[in-house]
Amino acid sequence: MDYHIKDLSLADQGKLRIEWASREMPVLKLIKQRFTKEKPLKGVRISACLHITTETANLALALKDGGAGLVLCASNPLSTQDDAAAALVEYGLPTFAIKGEDNQTYYQHINSALEHKPHLTVDDGADLVSTAHREQTQLLANIIGGTEETTTGVIRLRNMADEGKLKYPIIAVNDAKTKHFFDNRYGTGQSTIDGITRATNVLWAGKKVVVCGYGWCGRGIARRAQGMGALVIITEVNPISALEATMDGYQVMSLKEAAKIGDIFITATGDINAIDKAHLSQMKDGAILANSGHFNVEINIPALEGLAKVKRQIRAFVEEYTLADGRRLYLLGEGRLINLAAAEGHPASVMDMSFANQALCLEYLVKNKGKLQPKVYPVPDEIDNEVGRLKLQAMNITIDSLTQKQKKYLESWEEGT
Repeated sequence: MDYHIKDLSLADQGKLRIEWASREMPVLKLIKQRFTKEKPLKGVRISACLHITTETANLALALKDGGAGLVLCASNPLSTQDDAAAALVEYGLPTFAIKGEDNQTYYQHINSALEHKPHLTVDDGADLVSTAHREQTQLLANIIGGTEETTTGVIRLRNMADEGKLKYPIIAVNDAKTKHFFDNRYGTGQSTIDGITRATNVLWAGKKVVVCGYGWCGRGIARRAQGMGALVIITEVNPISALEATMDGYQVMSLKEAAKIGDIFITATGDINAIDKAHLSQMKDGAILANSGHFNVEINIPALEGLAKVKRQIRAFVEEYTLADGRRLYLLGEGRLINLAAAEGHPASVMDMSFANQALCLEYLVKNKGKLQPKVYPVPDEIDNEVGRLKLQAMNITIDSLTQKQKKYLESWEEGT
């Protein structure tokens, strides 16, 4: 079996952590049990470009038990947990991922995963799909479909579809209600604060925290920073999101204004240069910069490099940039996803729902082979609702159901006052 990981001797440690994560993933466990019996993915080859973590390992094992032939690679150079990667190899799953790999190795790993000649792709940021469309077009005709788990990736794939470049159907798992309402808000919110805290050991109480972007990830980050006692400032380009942030009780201003007063800056926009040279030039001594978006483009790192006269590594995942006037700015995790660069990513409990969506959507794509056009589809409501139902069941929570009379009322128009 071909693979490329840091150290196979880490496998035993990885297996224990994978087992620990599985305790918080009851929905995926139920799906895994059914997959083991029914083998809905028998004979299906899957290439998955995901964060190689203990939670991802539980998804991979569920797909394997469902009959799939699976190869994995990292979706971010700093997000790999090397012990999880080693465990996956010991479980018989070819894995190409090393924490801290350079860009060349990163794309070599993606191409290694594509050499599997997949029928299905699983992506986290759309690098796997875009690489297949650019460099390995001979594979596209045999791909049934794929799933995408991030906001950034869905944006890229919709742009591909709009330009007529997307050659097979993709299900936007990110847009499932049981994904972005929970994973993006609660998962990203908690894990971002965790990553920054581990990297810096900073006290949040009393800090002015600037959150760039008030989407579902930004909402979660802002709420948890506020809960730690921070004074939260939101910057936005969307007037409705900015208005919502205001109504939620946050201070809203332009980043040009916020740059002068912020202590900690966190990007969650999905766009390039959210923090640009003009903002960096205004920041006070000691400002901390972190990114929680998928790619390391949200903070203009080349501009920061250009402004600095001295750069040094002062802590793990903390680089100090001293500017010409003596001010020091601190970049965390090389500007990559801070929750995975410096911490463990999302808690397993929220990834349980996200990965349940992944597994069920892959099964759906196989069942509907040849019926879907090459465009980006939402997660079918029946899958979204089933994941929510299973999660409530696992939490021993019961809810009400509509009576026939209530259903009839909602489906009619005749009755009024």
